[in-house]
Amino acid sequence: PIPTPITPSTPTRPRQPPAGLGPAAQLIAIIVEQLKSRGLFDGFRRDCLADVDTKPAYQNLRQKVDNFVSTHLDKQEWNPAMNKNQLRNGLRQSVIQSGMLEAGVDRIISQVVDPKLNHIFRPQIERAIHEFLAAQKKEESVPAPPPEPENKDPPAPSQDAS
Repeated sequence: PIPTPITPSTPTRPRQPPAGLGPAAQLIAIIVEQLKSRGLFDGFRRDCLADVDTKPAYQNLRQKVDNFVSTHLDKQEWNPAMNKNQLRNGLRQSVIQSGMLEAGVDRIISQVVDPKLNHIFRPQIERAIHEFLAAQKKEESVPAPPPEPENKDPPAPSQDAS
């Protein structure tokens, strides 16, 4: 797939980073916020989700979960008075405790995200960071406009000699 291009946008003043962070962490927080505001991470998410169901790791995990759920439900004796929410929550806890999700998601990330990391995501992030820092440097070098005079009266009409 073709990577989503970064479109330069009007630089927005980033929100203030959380207090208590060091200067490097503050800069990182500001840049991450800027990348989010540009929709860069949403584009990465779309790129990855478009590929995920075609990968063997996803298909394998889905099959494992389907089999686990079937086995779990086969062990349950159906009773119309059963609390379906309790059954569902018990099943969810069993799936989580089995560890199959964590291992399966790690394999999915290896197959979907890792191949895109250096060739697609990193260059886009680096380009966006360079653009952000250039905009910040430009902002710092632009002199502030002179302060407005405190007298708010309109200027007196000029008296032309014509």
